Amino acid sequence: MTLSKLASRNEASGQLSAVDAAQLQYWRRRNNRRTIMGYVVLGSLVAALFLGSLMIGERFYPLTDVVRVVLGEQVPGASFTVGELRLPRAVAGILAGFAFGVAGATTQTLLRNPLASPDIIGISQGASAGAVIAIVFFSLSDAAVSLAAFGGALTTALAIYFLSYKGAFQGTRLILIGIGVAAMLSSVISYALSKAAAWDIQAAMRWMTGSLNGVSWSQIAPLALVSLLLPVVLLQHRNLEALRLGASSATALGVQVERSRVVLLFGAVILLAFATSVAGPVAFVAFMSGPIAARLIRPGANLLVPAGCVGAILVLAADLIGQFAFPTRYPVGVITGLLGAPYLVFLLIRTNQGGRSL
Repeated sequence: MTLSKLASRNEASGQLSAVDAAQLQYWRRRNNRRTIMGYVVLGSLVAALFLGSLMIGERFYPLTDVVRVVLGEQVPGASFTVGELRLPRAVAGILAGFAFGVAGATTQTLLRNPLASPDIIGISQGASAGAVIAIVFFSLSDAAVSLAAFGGALTTALAIYFLSYKGAFQGTRLILIGIGVAAMLSSVISYALSKAAAWDIQAAMRWMTGSLNGVSWSQIAPLALVSLLLPVVLLQHRNLEALRLGASSATALGVQVERSRVVLLFGAVILLAFATSVAGPVAFVAFMSGPIAARLIRPGANLLVPAGCVGAILVLAADLIGQFAFPTRYPVGVITGLLGAPYLVFLLIRTNQGGRSL
């Protein structure tokens, strides 16, 4: 007998038999073990991919040399290659992937729809549009381009929120408006690229695919600072789980619905915007992280941290695959796009077969 059936029997009878109580304890222990194992697996994968990103390259460095460099020792050859080239790239991959994962899981749970990911509802396209316009029409510096990407994402999120708010908050309306806004922004990006000089196209393309190439410590600093917002979003976990049940149920549980929605939504947007300003709009990471984490962690557990770990794993793994699995090197966004597009098609087919709407 499953945990849900036991709960139903308890509601019907008002009490549990000794056998049912024992089964309930068994399922709780099993779910707790599943959660612990999920955290262990995710943490181990993040650590392994992080170390692999530092060790693997045109020249392989053993783990001992990598650890010495990370600890600040001078190792001939490795100090520059690992400390100045590979380490910023790996740190950016972890921070950006974690931010993408948390942002995606937050919006999907808040809007109660697996399609409600920032890269589906237009927020990532807003960041890309801001960055491409800054590059093509204003020739701004890297720091200014990152700021323009942040402004584009935040402006897009505000526009989508207010366009979808008609006296009450409706997730389906927000998703549909977001998809429409994403299409409009894609047209803006295409127009900007058609006017771009040849030397600007390569820089602009980074904001259409997502890449960790050339990431430096100066670019990582803003993302590290915005990571201080993570506790604000993570501490809203209980409110987020209550909002999953609907506004009426959340209100009955004592949740301040509108305030929690605003904090969660714009906390996710800020995380996504800064991650995009460093790595570009890495496709489908925010979209896939939450559903993958949900399969590893028991229902009702805090999904945000596991989703962040999955996001970091996806970015680091895709970066390694793009660099070394093919004769030609590909940006990380190309690899995640190849993984995410089939999953999106599968999700749409499953939704259609189940007779459910968006």
